[in-house]
Amino acid sequence: MGNKDASQQTAAMQIDENGMLAASMKDKIVHFLFKYGMLIILLALVAFFSIATDHFFTVGNMMDILRSVTIITLISLGVTITLVVNGFDMSVGSVSSLAVVVASATMVIHLQGPVMAVIYSLIAGMIVGLLNGLLIVKIKIPHILATLGMMFFIQGVQLTYSMGYPIYHGATIRGGQKASGNFSQSFLDISQGYVGVIPIPVIIVFIVLILVYLFLNHTYIGRNMYVIGGNMEAAKLSGIRVGFYIILAYVLSGLLTSMGGVVLAARIGIGDVLAGSSFLLDGVAASFIGYALLGAGKPNVWGTFIGAVFMGVLLTGMTMLGTPYYMQDIFKGIVLISALALSFYLRKQGSTG
Repeated sequence: MGNKDASQQTAAMQIDENGMLAASMKDKIVHFLFKYGMLIILLALVAFFSIATDHFFTVGNMMDILRSVTIITLISLGVTITLVVNGFDMSVGSVSSLAVVVASATMVIHLQGPVMAVIYSLIAGMIVGLLNGLLIVKIKIPHILATLGMMFFIQGVQLTYSMGYPIYHGATIRGGQKASGNFSQSFLDISQGYVGVIPIPVIIVFIVLILVYLFLNHTYIGRNMYVIGGNMEAAKLSGIRVGFYIILAYVLSGLLTSMGGVVLAARIGIGDVLAGSSFLLDGVAASFIGYALLGAGKPNVWGTFIGAVFMGVLLTGMTMLGTPYYMQDIFKGIVLISALALSFYLRKQGSTG
């Protein structure tokens, strides 16, 4: 009888041990996928398009993809900074369009140089960000509603100023006169120029990425922003000036977004009043994809950049496959939803495991 009981205990211990090993292995797999899932999906897309097309995985095409995502990256960094303080900026598309209009009007209508065009555009973006922050902090309008209202307001302002028409050399302006200015080549080089084989906008974006990363992760202000996003009430109790940091986040969002608008204006060489609107959803998507990168579980700069590259790889690959433009949003939505669903499911599993 004793031997039988001992055998049963030994078997039970083996079952428990095997169960613990299986659970441990499952936890390791979940943790691995949680941390590297987005990178695996990105690499899978690159591999698929490289096999399906002849010229996808080339140095030239990789540089073109990086250049194509510079605008999305700058706009999504603006969204990311507001997400850090638990906000959300819906006006980024309109702000980038505003920068396009301001830069174009400065050179084409008011006959000033490219330096002033850039300065005025950045100032305009920061003013919009300041207004967003004041609406949220002082009047207590929810983040999404305040920035959504600002989005429509800015669209109306720039459409009214331009009378709904693009700004270019020879365009009819108020009073029936013709715009006599031009986009200078030095301004166009912001998006179209190269340093060796590296596009200038790629260099600009990597400099901005490093600066924003250092600001958010290695400065007192940036760390306080993350504290606010993690627990606003605790931040208030610890003496952090929550309102100030929220306003600052939206000012910085306006700055970064208007930088994206400047690069966009230099790319298209015309003052299209709605040029930046189409970048809203891609910018937001890149920011949210960044949540899951390397298991960060929070808005972060490099995750946002990988999210932008993810969108660029997807769109470039579909274009090279000859996918009609009107179908691209379908595939983009499917892949994006799948990636986000996997990421947030794995994050949930990781937090409960």
